[in-house]
Amino acid sequence: MEVQTLGIVFAPLIGSLIAGLFGKKIGRLWSHRAAIAGVSIAFLLSLMVFKQVVVDGVIYNEAVYTWVAVGDLRVEIGFLIDRLSALMMVVVTFVSLMVHIYTIGYMADDPGYQRFFSYIALFTFSMLMLVMANNFLQLFFGWEAVGLVSYLLIGFWYKRESAIYASLKAFLVNRIGDIGFLLGIACVLMYTGSLDYVEVFTVVPTLTEETLSVWPGTAWSVLTVIGILLFIGAMGKSAQAPLHVWLPDSMEGPTPISALIHAATMVTAGIFMVARMSPIYELSEIALSVILVIGAITAFFMGLIGIVQNDIKRVIAYSTLSQLGYMTVALGVSAYAAGIFHLMTHAFFKALLFLGAGSVIIAMHHEQDMRKMGGLKKYMPVTYWTAIIGALALIGFPGFSGFFSKDSIIEAVHASQLPGAGFAYAMVVSGVFVTAFYTFRMLFLTFHGEERMDQHTRAHLKESPAVVTVPLVLLAIPSVVAGIFIEPILFGGFFGEAVMVSPAHNVLAAVSADFHGAMAFALHGFQGLPFILAMVGVVAAWYLYLKRPQLPKQLRSRFGLLYWALSNKYGFDRFNEIFFAGGARQAGRLLSQLGDRMLIDGFFVNGTARVVGVIAQITRYLQSGYLFHYAFAMILGLLFLIGSFVIYGG
Repeated sequence: MEVQTLGIVFAPLIGSLIAGLFGKKIGRLWSHRAAIAGVSIAFLLSLMVFKQVVVDGVIYNEAVYTWVAVGDLRVEIGFLIDRLSALMMVVVTFVSLMVHIYTIGYMADDPGYQRFFSYIALFTFSMLMLVMANNFLQLFFGWEAVGLVSYLLIGFWYKRESAIYASLKAFLVNRIGDIGFLLGIACVLMYTGSLDYVEVFTVVPTLTEETLSVWPGTAWSVLTVIGILLFIGAMGKSAQAPLHVWLPDSMEGPTPISALIHAATMVTAGIFMVARMSPIYELSEIALSVILVIGAITAFFMGLIGIVQNDIKRVIAYSTLSQLGYMTVALGVSAYAAGIFHLMTHAFFKALLFLGAGSVIIAMHHEQDMRKMGGLKKYMPVTYWTAIIGALALIGFPGFSGFFSKDSIIEAVHASQLPGAGFAYAMVVSGVFVTAFYTFRMLFLTFHGEERMDQHTRAHLKESPAVVTVPLVLLAIPSVVAGIFIEPILFGGFFGEAVMVSPAHNVLAAVSADFHGAMAFALHGFQGLPFILAMVGVVAAWYLYLKRPQLPKQLRSRFGLLYWALSNKYGFDRFNEIFFAGGARQAGRLLSQLGDRMLIDGFFVNGTARVVGVIAQITRYLQSGYLFHYAFAMILGLLFLIGSFVIYGG
């Protein structure tokens, strides 16, 4: 399996290097061919490896290169291919391949065409290195690599001031999370003496009674501290409140990268990491409760912001924040399989929705404001019907992939006894209404109702070319059918030893007691509270934006404070701008004034010069130019020497 494994990671890297280093020489055609060929090879090899792991039962865990060895510590580059990583590899490479193909049409007129293909292929390589790692060092390499490439892609249109700001914001917010992540890895090394997953997970059970003092007079469980520190890293990458602020602004990048970041790479890295670290989290209920509550807050409150967004991509971005909250909630109740299952289904339908939004943006001549759209259904039938499929999967309509994964999470939370589970259940159930409302608000404003675009745009409206619509159709298929895998993945022990769940936390076992097959689960879904809330959300969106389109304006006036809070994103951005950014600027000015100007320049540099000047001013009076002054000084000096000799020499 080593050959296939190396091929999976190196094929996208080689494609990226060809497009990036030789793009100008080989031209656009061969640049995108090289990048797409690399990702295609990675996808086909991932399918082969998936078959070997799932069907043949082969688990690969080998080091391919020893970077450095210090005493008993060996820092290696290696790969762990089990059922968890095999599933992630297939999802990442498939969605990435669809995005690569789609990019041919979307970026056709962009002068940075070759550079963009180089970046997205490099993004795929980075994510694969992360999910295939068998040790914390390589995990951290992939972790930082996806952060770096996301910075390059979000700021791809670097002549836009907003894109530069968004890329810096993403980079800095992720660095905050990464500090916690790095400290967590340091704690792992300190208490286990290893960075290898298998060795660490073997030692972890012996640390249940170990404590450390975070500050004087306190005793914290080592595993709780490690779990929370690692999760802080996940909060940055997977955009959990309050480290979520970078994700909506990432919409400044081209639509293909929005789809790639939000669907299969970067934001899913934190979810994958927590699932991979399940042997640690299962030994700390405090860490699990922290994950559970933060995920619940993100799932509901970030979804609410999507209701007031008018940019079509930002609505989908806040949807991503909410769905990541659902995945995090699943991790918090130890339903790791449900969280990864939702990660998989979400990758398909969220990529579909983003690429569908990109198709609309192409037709609208890069207009993204839904208030200037409407009535696009008759002009763009393929985009419309694939968007409908993505929307039904997102709201969890029974039978679609999102229903099976989202409702499984809701049932798992309902079965959990962990502290915070009651609050989380209320949030995820309420979030179903919110999700349905903003999703169909987006559809109704974009594809239905009166046409609100200008005459020039209307005259040129047409369906996007096949290179754009074919990936939409291919992504629509798993958005419908992927839910049929619910039984093996959630209740059939699909992940095996790749994910550890203690018997006390096994909520999926409780859910499985009432599971009687995918069809029965879907039929039962029509009677459940989530379905009722979803339908209420759809009807409310229809009534407000199609039946009575004047009502939203009246509601904004009546609930002005709530609208202000949502439109200002609860003040997170403003607070960060004033407190952190403004505070950093003030601290910089203070340090510049006191440290640089007064201490360094004023005291050490100019102060030294002034001291020399004062001494020179004093000694200049000794240089009078009169011979008798010098003779008198010589006599005084001679008397001083004789006196010293007599006193001390005798």
